[in-house]
Order: sequence, then structure tokens, then C-alpha cells
Amino acid sequence: MTTEGLSFLRISVGGPGAGAADRTRRPADAVRRADWFVSPAIRSLAVDAAVIVIAVLDFWLVFPEKAEPYSYVLSAAACVALLARRWFPFLVVLATFPGFLAGWSQLAAMIALGLLATRKQHHWQVWFGAGLVWVGRFVQWPLEDFVARSWREHGLAAIYGVIVAGMPVAIGLLIGARKQLSARLAELAASRDREKQLHAQAVRAEERARLAREMHDVVSHDITLIAMQAGVLSVANTSAEAQQTAQTIRKLSRHTLEELRSLVGVLRSGGEDDGPQPGITELDQLVRNTDVPVQLTVERVPDELCTKVSAAAYRTVQECLTNVHKHAPGAKAVVRVLGSADGLHIEVWNEPACEPVSGLPSGGHGLTGLAERARLLGGTFETSTTDDGGFRVRARYPMRLASDEEDTTEIPIEQRPDSERRVGPRA
Repeated sequence: MTTEGLSFLRISVGGPGAGAADRTRRPADAVRRADWFVSPAIRSLAVDAAVIVIAVLDFWLVFPEKAEPYSYVLSAAACVALLARRWFPFLVVLATFPGFLAGWSQLAAMIALGLLATRKQHHWQVWFGAGLVWVGRFVQWPLEDFVARSWREHGLAAIYGVIVAGMPVAIGLLIGARKQLSARLAELAASRDREKQLHAQAVRAEERARLAREMHDVVSHDITLIAMQAGVLSVANTSAEAQQTAQTIRKLSRHTLEELRSLVGVLRSGGEDDGPQPGITELDQLVRNTDVPVQLTVERVPDELCTKVSAAAYRTVQECLTNVHKHAPGAKAVVRVLGSADGLHIEVWNEPACEPVSGLPSGGHGLTGLAERARLLGGTFETSTTDDGGFRVRARYPMRLASDEEDTTEIPIEQRPDSERRVGPRA
């Protein structure tokens, strides 16, 4: 189980530590204060207050001293009606028309028409409201004064009426077109992201198919040859020990070929599901089939355990026992699987080697894969040497994944393990 030069950085899963929390507390408080200040409710109240004040000033500053009381009431009612413009824009336009026609609430009518155009765009209510505003600007109240006007004054009033009614409609249509354009751009961006995801999935599917072909053509061929050579050995040597060794080789080769075919099928399918995998319930069979003396203890493991967590636990024990067989032949191993509130804990410990270590190839990739699997599942992985020269592996997996769909995509930085995962040198 040689692991010289192999190390893992400290990665956080449960959230930032105390120091990070102190560093981020004040910025978070500032953000909360800013959110309170610019919250939608506060902004709406501020805008409504500003609109009412401006509309009131518009008629109050030009209101003549000897005006009729009803004109004052109608103008004030038009300004107050602006409070309901967000919910009933068309009714508010109708409510502001009398104050504009018989009073001086011109700006109130323009504001109401602008919001109606923003909400309704080219709806008939917009053009009807624009007609009312034009009439309010064109017609002079009382009607006797309107009739007494010259044709030039009527022409100027009609032109200014078009400007007063057209300006809020144009602004409202512009704002609505901008919102529609923003929504269309968002749809295009989402479509582009989906296209990128589909392209990435196609690339991954092609790579998986290529790996499946290589695994089938190379690995399965070599394993088949090993099984055939084991058969030749059993025929050539009739001793009981040779027969047992050949039978073990054939059995292991057959089991490896079955797992390899399963993996090749998963790679060819291109699906996200890893297919059926061995789990904790098959640890007894794994221990019986290994050539390492193992003491297995399984306690408080729930019956309904996440499939990926159960498979990860099985692969962890399998890799550890394989490493014991390669790097500590003859040594005894102890396997403990314990379920607790904070997750599923796995510990594999072995004694120092009792026999000469064979020269089997090893690159430390098994431990790297276990650490990567633990990280993707949101757990922790740690290895170290013992005082007597043995080796210990500790792993923790969550009982349930963060996603109900058991997705093993890479988790965010703030959700990664907070413990330091170190792989110590193997003596």
C-alpha cells in the first residue's frame, strides 16, 4: 500500500470554520442591511411616495386662488388614485381623467397612462386611455371657454395633447419592449447552456464507449488467459495444493470478469446510474473469499442505506483488504463498520507484514480513488501508519446524500469535508 508523495488538501464540507465565520460575519450583516434598505417593499413605498408628492405639487403650484372647489377635489382624488395604479392601472387612468379635464392633475394622468402602457403594451385599454388624456389636454374646462377659443388655440391644444398623451405611451412601450428583450435574452442564454450540456454529455458518452471497448478488448482478454492458465495448471499438477490454488484463481478470474462486464455495460449505456453494485450486505462474502485473516464487525447499520454509500463502504473494505494482501502478507486485519448520527464510519487496520512482501505493482491509485469517492459523497477519508508498523484507514460517509436522487456530482466548496485527509507513508 505504497503512498509516498500522495497527499490531500484540506477541504471543508460542513461550512466555514470559526475564523472564516468571524471574517464573513460583518460583510453578511452589511449585505442584510443593504437588502433591507433596497428591499422590494421599501422601494415600492418610496416610489409611491415620490409619485404622490410630485403629482400633488404639479396641481398645487398652479392651482388658482379663485378656482371652483370641485376642481380641487377632483385633482386631489386623481393624485390619491395613483396609490392603486399597480393593481388597477386602467381604472386609475379613468379615475384621473376628471381631475385632468376639470382640474390641474395633468401629471397624475400621464403617470397612470405610462404604467398602463408598460403593463398592457398594445392593448386597447392603452389607446383608450391615451385618448382620454388627449381629450383632457385638448378640451378646456369650463366648456364656454373651450368654445370661445380660436382655431389656432385649438390646433396648438391638439398638438400638445398628442405630446402629453404620446410621451407616457412611448415610454411605457419602451420599458415593456426592454423587459421582453431581457426575457428573450434569458431564454437564449438558457438554451445555450442546455446545448453546452448536451454537447458535454455527447462527449462523455463517446469517451465512455471508447473506455468500454478498451476494457473489453484488453482487460477481459488478459483475465480470460489467466483463467485458462489456471485450468492448465490444475491438469498438469495433481497435488491438492496446486488444485486449490488453480481453483481459487479460476474463481477470482470469473468474479472479476463478471464485474468487468457489468462496468462495461454501464459505460456503454452512458447513463448516470452506476448499475447494481455490491454493498455492505456482501461484506461477509468478501471476507470469506479473501486470503487475509479478517475480524469483521458491523454495528448499527440501517437497513435502508443509500445505494452509493453502501457501495462506497464495500469498495473501501475491498481495496483495503487487497492492499493488506499485497503489502502485508500474513498480517491480520480488523474491519469495523459502525453507523452513527453523523454518518457511516469505516475503519480498517492491519498488523505489520509477517511474510516477505511480493513485488506486485502498485501506484497508490486505489487510495486516491477512495478519497475521491468520499469527497464526492460528502464524506471524509484518512490514512495513517500505526505505532507497531501497521496501517490504518478511516472513512466516513453520510447516511443520506444531500440530493434525494443520489447524485454524485461534485459538491460545492462550502459543503466539502472540513477534516484534513492525509495519507501517511507506508512502512
